[in-house]
Amino acid sequence: MKLSTSLVAVKKITSTVPRSNFTDSELEKAAQLILQAEGVISPIVLQRTSLNSYEVVDGDFEYYAAARAREIDPRKGEMIGSFIVEEDNEEVIKKQVELLRKPKATVVEQTNSGSTSLELRLTNLESRIENRIQELKNQQVTDRQKLENEITELRNQIPTRLEPLEIFNNMSLPELAFRLKSAGLSEKKAAQIAESIEKERKKNKFNSLSDIVARVKIKRGQGQIKGISSDRMVEIISNWSQLLFR
Repeated sequence: MKLSTSLVAVKKITSTVPRSNFTDSELEKAAQLILQAEGVISPIVLQRTSLNSYEVVDGDFEYYAAARAREIDPRKGEMIGSFIVEEDNEEVIKKQVELLRKPKATVVEQTNSGSTSLELRLTNLESRIENRIQELKNQQVTDRQKLENEITELRNQIPTRLEPLEIFNNMSLPELAFRLKSAGLSEKKAAQIAESIEKERKKNKFNSLSDIVARVKIKRGQGQIKGISSDRMVEIISNWSQLLFR
């Protein structure tokens, strides 16, 4: 029988030793080292609890450090080197654990007072809770900022609705001709009206839609006629009201 290590998924492992037996600072430091080395130098000892699950026999500190490494980087911290207790190696592995492995130092010291141990474990638990709360607060701030940025970006993509009078007074000649054509005028008539509008607004800005109807003229034969009748203006505005223009 040759003893060899196996790679086991951290998520398939459990421990009967509370995580609060170890300080967050030590676990965090060990987790970072595991990620840097992409593995542990001291494989943990596991025994099967089912076909695809394991329990720690020795190496609870390493296991919790590996679990923290997986929280930080799921890809690099996915697996951990392990000795698995099987029927043919159970006796040998357990004897080695008993003789060669020293218990990991934990923050729970063996004292004459059980209350001291309990206080230390509670302190570690409170520290973990505080750290987790801070992580959630930081994540909330990040998520809120991300949401605000997305809302701002969406708002910037929404066209601004222009008032009809503003369109007639300020829109460029080609754009105005296009808008008139989109409202149902022929290309030729839209161009004629746009040219007349530009000519008139250079003299004075239009002060109302009625002012546009009265002042905008186009040629017909030897004379001139209204470029936009009152009824046609109503149709144009109705068409524009269904669209958003920049």
